[in-house]
Amino acid sequence: DKTVSLRKDLSEMHEWITQAEEEYLERDFEYKSPEELQKAVEELKRAKEEAMQKEVKVKLLTDSVNNFIAKAPAAAHEALRKELDVLSSSYQRLCSRLNGKCKTLEEVWACWHELLSYLDAENKWLNEVEMKLKATENVQGGAEEISESLDSLERLLRHPEDNRQQIRELAQTLTDGGILDELINEKLEKFNTRWEELQQEAVRRQKTLEQSIQSAQETDKTLRLIQESLAALDKQLSAYIADRVDAAQLPQEAQ
Repeated sequence: DKTVSLRKDLSEMHEWITQAEEEYLERDFEYKSPEELQKAVEELKRAKEEAMQKEVKVKLLTDSVNNFIAKAPAAAHEALRKELDVLSSSYQRLCSRLNGKCKTLEEVWACWHELLSYLDAENKWLNEVEMKLKATENVQGGAEEISESLDSLERLLRHPEDNRQQIRELAQTLTDGGILDELINEKLEKFNTRWEELQQEAVRRQKTLEQSIQSAQETDKTLRLIQESLAALDKQLSAYIADRVDAAQLPQEAQ
């Protein structure tokens, strides 16, 4: 009869809801690779869409039960009404949980790509630092040229900490949830090691350039004093020549 048919439909919907909960909400998920995470996001999106499509069936079933109750004897009302209320509540809870988990995983996926973006930006900057360090290995010229190389290096090293802070926070957020933790830790270790090595090399290069500037300045000063001394001597000798003074008449040093 109609009651049996309605209860069968209600039971089938209950089974589908229970299966969906077990499949997408009750299982323990582990995301050890971006591929696994992406697959989970796509599966939850499909599950959410499928649940939304079931809304029409739930509404039709609700209308059928309500129509039957309106015409059926009062004795048949309570059990069906209770089953319908349980179904409606279970369905709404399922949709809410699927939406929540789907949103969370989409945020995690976006967080992962944001982390990759910041790592890419910082690694590009480290590439620039590496190239600059190579360019300043053997700077030729005087104090001015060396000073320009030092200024150029120091300008590049005045790099904001914002990106690195973002990397730490995003990585912490993901690994705290056990998401891609091994991969993220590997990437961070590689990045941090390279960052520390280049920073240490940059400090050494700055000191070397500063010493080279000081040395060049001392050399320039010495050359200037020699030039001044030679100019004075040239002037004195020119005066002797003009006065036709014979070398033999001069003191030994002047000779």
